[in-house]
Amino acid sequence: MSGYATCSDFCRILIADSRSLYLLAFVLTGSHAKAEQCFLKTLDDAANAKSVFVGWERSWIKRCLITNAIRLVFSWPVESNWKPDFWSTDSESQGCFVVNTLTSLVPPLQRFVFVMSVLERYSERECAILLGCTPRDVLGARIGAMKQLPSLNHTLTQAVQRNGTYDR
Repeated sequence: MSGYATCSDFCRILIADSRSLYLLAFVLTGSHAKAEQCFLKTLDDAANAKSVFVGWERSWIKRCLITNAIRLVFSWPVESNWKPDFWSTDSESQGCFVVNTLTSLVPPLQRFVFVMSVLERYSERECAILLGCTPRDVLGARIGAMKQLPSLNHTLTQAVQRNGTYDR
């Protein structure tokens, strides 16, 4: 047996973790269309992976997905009137509420840094390398995201109370 993962190893993980991986792609991109592109690119990358050690497949897939999301989101000019898609309009689900709050973090750097450093537990240095910025930029973006969260929660809560959905 070789020490490298096979295509079937990657497929097994991608199938088992497809929902959580798609959710990660969605939270990072804030768009179902971009999340699908990101997920499909990650599937393609996994099918062509040649030198990933057995046991490292899951972390390699997540890192690859994050890298693909970075390329997808930051390769286009940021739209000034951009609004995120909603994970779901199920106003009763706390999980949906949290996801919709996270996708509302703007600018995208703040959303990426928050997800990568807080939720995925990447170091500031690792975030900076992947995002092509300095550790100081990462720290500033994380602080900016943390400052936004209370007002985003308030805004989304009011929208739900007013409309019964997340429509703004």
